[in-house]
Amino acid sequence: MHKIKPLKYEYNSLEPFIDEQTMIIHHDKHYQTYIDKLNSILENYSEFQKINPKQLIKEINKLPEEIKISVKNFGGGIVNHDFFFRILKKNTKPSGEILKRIEKKFGNYEKFKEEFSKKAAGLFGSGWTWLVLDKNNELEIINTFNQDSPLPFGMKPLITIDVWEHAYYLKYQNRRADYIENFFNVINWEEVNKILKNGE
Repeated sequence: MHKIKPLKYEYNSLEPFIDEQTMIIHHDKHYQTYIDKLNSILENYSEFQKINPKQLIKEINKLPEEIKISVKNFGGGIVNHDFFFRILKKNTKPSGEILKRIEKKFGNYEKFKEEFSKKAAGLFGSGWTWLVLDKNNELEIINTFNQDSPLPFGMKPLITIDVWEHAYYLKYQNRRADYIENFFNVINWEEVNKILKNGE
């Protein structure tokens, strides 16, 4: 049985950029639902129950056709939220290797921020915007829809923003652009550098 991972910080620790009530609902309700649904889907597939969601998503095409889409949706919801919650922290600044890589690829941090924001604002409907390493180990900004993940495409996530409305609607209502702008205040750059260095 898959279980919810607790946050490594308090629900209110991202205030005022992401509010406490949103974090409670996002983590304890939405994320929990993905866990419950995946467990339900795998109830009659014991051979997949002990495989962690990340591995299930990486190897999604190896799953039986009758559960593939459901696992992609709900397993993807777990994997994407795990990663999103992991890279949130207030009061860290872009630094180290990731900053060097961003400056090399985009010219400077502000240009990266502008391009990432434009991509996130332009995503139609629900989904995620990512900074990833592609198969050539180059930085790339991509969108995925719904709960799709970059993992099956051999990409390595470094940063993601959840642009499903449940991630921001209580505080920002329809102002997605304001949410995106404030997201840059809660990126845990220390963790991003760790992911870049260690590969996970």
